[in-house]
Amino acid sequence: MKKVRIAELKARLSEYLRGVRRGESVTVMDRDTPVAVISPYDRGAAAFAIHSPSSKAPKPSEVELPPPLSVETDIVELLLAERQVER
Repeated sequence: MKKVRIAELKARLSEYLRGVRRGESVTVMDRDTPVAVISPYDRGAAAFAIHSPSSKAPKPSEVELPPPLSVETDIVELLLAERQVER
């Protein structure tokens, strides 16, 4: 597995991606710390799995909602004040 620093990867990204297409993996390094791995895409493997809920799980309509928060502050007023600061 090749190791490459971020600056070099940015400068030669196309070259490294060609290597990945050939089946090579690349470890991306931030100084001497590995931060990511670029590896060939496996079309057979799903990026995530979707599972059906358990038969014991309650329906969403059967789940009780938590009680409302008792907040003394007007949230809309806070949002308006925050937006005025940004302008």
